[in-house]
Amino acid sequence: MLPPRESSRARYREYLAKRRKDRTYAARGTDERATRPDKYKRSRSFAELLGELWRASGRHQRAILFALGTLTLVTCMGLALPASTKFAIDYILTDNPGPSGIPDALAARLPVENREALLWMLGGVLVAIALVAVSIGTVGRWQMTRVTKRVQTELRRAAFERAVALPLHRIQHYKSGGMASLLREDASQTGDLLFSLFYNPWRAVVQFVGTLSVLAWVDWRMLAGALLLLPAVWITHKTWISRIRPVHRDAKYVRQGIDATTTEAFGGMRVVRGFSRERTESTRFTTSQQYLARLEILVWWWSRAVDIAWSVLIPAASALVLAYGGTQVLRGNLTIGDVMMFSTYLLMLLGPLETLTSTAANVQGNLAAFDRVLDLLGEAREFEGERDGRVVQRGQVRGEIEVRDVWFTYPRVTRKGTPGDQPPPEPVIRGISFAARAGTTTALVGVSGSGKTTLCNLIARFYDPQQGSVLLDGLDLREIDVHSYRSLLGIVEQDVFLFDGTIAENIAYARRDAGNEAIRDAARAANADAFIDALDHGYDTLIGERGVRLSGGQKQRIAIARALLADPRILILDEATSNLDSESEAMIQRSLATLMRGRTCFVIAHRLSTIRHADQILVLDQGRVIESGTHEALMHAGGRYADLLRLQLLGEPSPVSR
Repeated sequence: MLPPRESSRARYREYLAKRRKDRTYAARGTDERATRPDKYKRSRSFAELLGELWRASGRHQRAILFALGTLTLVTCMGLALPASTKFAIDYILTDNPGPSGIPDALAARLPVENREALLWMLGGVLVAIALVAVSIGTVGRWQMTRVTKRVQTELRRAAFERAVALPLHRIQHYKSGGMASLLREDASQTGDLLFSLFYNPWRAVVQFVGTLSVLAWVDWRMLAGALLLLPAVWITHKTWISRIRPVHRDAKYVRQGIDATTTEAFGGMRVVRGFSRERTESTRFTTSQQYLARLEILVWWWSRAVDIAWSVLIPAASALVLAYGGTQVLRGNLTIGDVMMFSTYLLMLLGPLETLTSTAANVQGNLAAFDRVLDLLGEAREFEGERDGRVVQRGQVRGEIEVRDVWFTYPRVTRKGTPGDQPPPEPVIRGISFAARAGTTTALVGVSGSGKTTLCNLIARFYDPQQGSVLLDGLDLREIDVHSYRSLLGIVEQDVFLFDGTIAENIAYARRDAGNEAIRDAARAANADAFIDALDHGYDTLIGERGVRLSGGQKQRIAIARALLADPRILILDEATSNLDSESEAMIQRSLATLMRGRTCFVIAHRLSTIRHADQILVLDQGRVIESGTHEALMHAGGRYADLLRLQLLGEPSPVSR
């Protein structure tokens, strides 16, 4: 009996308990890589992530520096605005010292006797500065926004290209919905880091340094008091922010799992409805969403703690400045304009500090996203270091395949926390050897799980054997460029996969330059043209995701047409006629008999009557070839093949096998 599904509250309490007990705890799901996270479960330090982001910006670095340069000008111009407060109060509105205190070099160009004119001139200067700052700032921000979008696009592309190049077992680990979440959401948030880590903090740094310089000029004692706030920044960062990113990372893993299970549920909706499990799937989705919401609320509380601390610090600092500055005014050491200017600059000083602190808190989610993207980009490609080999040309390939003493075991995918002394998985293929001459058909038969599909996966070089080799025309597949080799293949699987698009687009997927006539010829050869022409839009008919608008037999014929259009030298048919009715199957078999001539074909079939004309038949059992020969020879031998055929035809085993 399956264990009851945990509630979101129970999962959340277990999560908190594990975090309190072990800070290295990470909800990473299945992962065979035994890398241990750091103390706070942040895979990379902030400096490492910052360096990786700068390298990822690549050819856009000059544009980023230009945007930061314009930002520096705009921020420095903004520092002039508070100084106007002192000028207006001390030199225009009051007589302490009044217009007579204006420096002689400046007073010679100003109507110092007309205070209203001075006010209007001061206002005009401020407006002019603001207009220039806005103009420069808009250009710089546009540059930064453009760079952000380009970096997002480039990261998505790099992540997608790495994802499609992963070994199959790693792709299956991520799941389709989880991979879509990583490519769409995490890569997008990574692009936003350009603003979060470069643009906004740089503005705060420039404003902070500039404000400190002005404060030092006004009163160094008040500056020293302001600098006492810096430890508060460090404390809030170390106390709270370092704990936010790990929770963000966990939340992203949960969200990835939700996306994966949602995609899975809708992809298998016929099964869900067939077993009346709509409510079960809804409960699973809702429970996971509630658990995710609890994690997000935990992040919110940590972030609000930072905000609350600064909400108290800023009024306290302002009160201290008012008390100290007012005392200095009463003693005649400072003017009212000095205090007003200092108060304004102090707020401008606290603003950057608050910005840096809040940015460090809010950016943790984006850093966690970038961390995950880097994890993906750091994964080894399929056949890493072995992809570049000899490029084979279609016209130069005979198509002879030899399998020489091949042993194969699927990579183990373990769950984090699983003991490391687990026994190794059992081999799926055990010492198989055979040769398929060019242009011949080899049929693979056996019970389910005997290794037929795995053997075809090795022939297609979806995997490399751990022992032995697969050869094409006497050349080990490891020595051949994998892309050029796979361009020689045509594959029709038992579980047909069609893309959401038109029928013509799906047939032409194997050859994007194919014309309409070639597409029709392939459909005609696969006995698909009749039902396609009967559709309202013919070859332009949209078939929906995974071809949901077509029947099983129709999808199978589209897949056969797609393989035939590729004109492969090596053809792999995995139960290619399994979903066809008897009449269509007979027509397809006649078409395939002609189209398979001259190609090296591997056919997996459970209906043994469909492979009686194969040049050789291999009978597999538990990963070994236990019989081989032609149909007539195997029937005469009266072994396992004869027994399987008799079971299909008569429903009873042969006398020999008994």
